Amino acid sequence: MAYLIDGNNVMGQDDPYFMFDRGSRSKLIGKLLLFQKITRSRIFLVFDGKPPADDHLFKLNPKFTLLFPQPGQSADQLIEDVLSQKKDRRYFLVISSDRGVREIARAKGIKSMSSLEFLKELKQVLKNSRKDLELVKQTENSTRLEISIWDELFSRK
Repeated sequence: MAYLIDGNNVMGQDDPYFMFDRGSRSKLIGKLLLFQKITRSRIFLVFDGKPPADDHLFKLNPKFTLLFPQPGQSADQLIEDVLSQKKDRRYFLVISSDRGVREIARAKGIKSMSSLEFLKELKQVLKNSRKDLELVKQTENSTRLEISIWDELFSRK
């Protein structure tokens, strides 16, 4: 599955004060990187505004791309451009709370989901992953030095 995500919509649903938090983009990217690793999906994340560098396209890994609109272009227009370029639309999902973006996706035969619905799915996937990791028992073999130290500690009693 490939996700085309309107980053500002998702951040706005998650935290209404995201514009005042400089780290909000990084927090979302971190969560999405975990989500991508767990689900093995492809992610295109679009943010409004100026990119941190002069480049408008960043590849964080082969399956995770950050996109920023060109000057004078909105994130919604960039999302529409990306949708127009995609040929295989069956495995594509647009995440946005913007009705216009979701209507464009539907008109092109692409599934869409609101930012709030996606946030619920994201949190559930991350929560389930944590539970799965807690169930995995990690064992380590003790070294001779550790055994001798523990033996010495217990023999002092």
